[in-house]
Amino acid sequence: DLADTSKLTRFVDGVKVVDIKTGQILEGTVDLQPTLNRISAGIKYPHINDGSIFQNRPLLGKITPELPQKPLGYYTEYVIETPGIEGVGPQRLVIGAEGDIWYTPDHYKTFIPVNP
Repeated sequence: DLADTSKLTRFVDGVKVVDIKTGQILEGTVDLQPTLNRISAGIKYPHINDGSIFQNRPLLGKITPELPQKPLGYYTEYVIETPGIEGVGPQRLVIGAEGDIWYTPDHYKTFIPVNP
């Protein structure tokens, strides 16, 4: 439930986002609040995976996934718009059914916990 986002980490500092189409690198601080507000308001980003089940599969060459293993359907993924990158970009929020929230700047290669 995202009704109370006051305890969430709104800003993620030191982020490096790479546009996989152009190789352009964007670095700095990401403000998650616009995406959290959109999700709370029930507004879907126009991308097929926004609001869909995140399967939490292991990365290529790994045995275990990056996030804690939970039953299928536990995690939902959401697109984070990336200014300066055309299209969807690599940023996502993954939200667990128990309220755990994870930010990934690189399309699921690394995850940063958002809530304390």
